[in-house]
Amino acid sequence: MPRVILHLDMDAFYASIEQRDRPELQGRPVIVGSPPDQRGVVCAASYEARQFGVRSAMPSRTAGRLCPTGVFVRPRMTRYQEESRAIFQLVQAAGVVLEQVSVDEAYLEATALLNAPQHAGDDALEAALPLARQLKHDIRSARGLTASIGIASNKLLAKLGSDFQKPDGLTLITDRDRVAFLRPLPCRALHGVGAVTAEILAKAGLHTVGDLQAYPGDLRSLAGSFGPVLKRYAFGEDDRPLELGDLIKSISSENTFLHDTADRPTLRHCLREQAEEIATKLQRRRLAARTVTIKVRYSDFTTLTRQISMEEPVTESRDLYRLGCWLLARERLVQRPLRLLGLGASGLLEVKAVQLALPLSGPGPTIPPRS
Repeated sequence: MPRVILHLDMDAFYASIEQRDRPELQGRPVIVGSPPDQRGVVCAASYEARQFGVRSAMPSRTAGRLCPTGVFVRPRMTRYQEESRAIFQLVQAAGVVLEQVSVDEAYLEATALLNAPQHAGDDALEAALPLARQLKHDIRSARGLTASIGIASNKLLAKLGSDFQKPDGLTLITDRDRVAFLRPLPCRALHGVGAVTAEILAKAGLHTVGDLQAYPGDLRSLAGSFGPVLKRYAFGEDDRPLELGDLIKSISSENTFLHDTADRPTLRHCLREQAEEIATKLQRRRLAARTVTIKVRYSDFTTLTRQISMEEPVTESRDLYRLGCWLLARERLVQRPLRLLGLGASGLLEVKAVQLALPLSGPGPTIPPRS
């Protein structure tokens, strides 16, 4: 039975809300996070700021150096969550099956809504275009924000489609064109290919999805048990269903010290090992984290937790470690010896594909030509 999957992704969500709520910020490089003259990190950046190389989890000082004209705005997480609820209530009202994977991103299945079994081949996908246009219009009209939507027969392609023409994009990837669409993309664009896997593939001369499509050998020699799945992904094949339950909500690591300690090198070493452990688990499950949490316990068993949330998720141990260190310093949590130190990652979602193309004008669909 043909499936119709839409992937809806809000455009620069945190920064766009700030630009909407403060019209004087529209068109300016907005950086959501601590000011550059204070110890802090970037939670999100507008498209104007991203052109300067600003990204989530970057130290605010670095962002200020890269983007001297950037406007730094303190994050308002409660406001972003309220906006998310309003948007996805609106989306659900359209009658689609919804898998919300983060505060600003969701998969929508419209197979039953559009009576897809009554359509032949790619006709079912093309029938979803009016729905996608209406959703984009409703979100812009009701919330003053833009969303990008990808339409395809599976989650892999729909997600790639939503990234293809950001911001305010609408991309249809038909089954007849999916192999040609995928061919020029970098291997890193495929779901589940993180930095480590991409590096291994590159050393074997596999840089694009087209290289994977043409590879005559067994990819298990390079990607282990993920090899056969990777080969299917390279041809746009993906049978993953929508996940309507959140099975894995967080990943964490804790260490109780033999003797209470406030020794900085000891704590940094512990935090670095925890970050590496969490990063390994995230990458194995092909997940990324929007929220990083630090946990401390003192000799009297008083326990404190502090956290920071970002718009762009993190997967690398260096980012988890940096954010953990920053939380410890910002909250002055090591004013006395620690009995326990823990690091956690939550707000988990599938690894996000890279930006695939420069923004194009117009909300119409783009069906890649065959080559």
